[in-house]
Amino acid sequence: MYQLFGIIRPPEGVRDFGTSPAEGIGRLIQLFFNILIIAGGIYAVFNFILAGYAFLSAGDNPKGMETAWAKIYQTIIGLVFLVGSFLLSAVVGLLIFGRADALLNPTLTVPGAIPY
Repeated sequence: MYQLFGIIRPPEGVRDFGTSPAEGIGRLIQLFFNILIIAGGIYAVFNFILAGYAFLSAGDNPKGMETAWAKIYQTIIGLVFLVGSFLLSAVVGLLIFGRADALLNPTLTVPGAIPY
């Protein structure tokens, strides 16, 4: 094979994702899911704080209290969906791949992949 530019080595940060291209993609997907889960948890905490503030500042206003309770319930439902996604991914991973963590820790293989 003709190499015009010589050997191109990946930057140091890319090497943290593994030696084969398939391993790097799997770790990138895992990192993406972890960031989404952490962002969802942080959003829920801020939503609880804002709902609590709205509840406390509502005073005797029933409409304000109703709005604050609705926000609290919606945050709880969102957290149930966030936690339920773990359960759903574990069941699907167990049924399809035989591992409960197959979707959260993907391992991809590429035939004929050349390691770095």
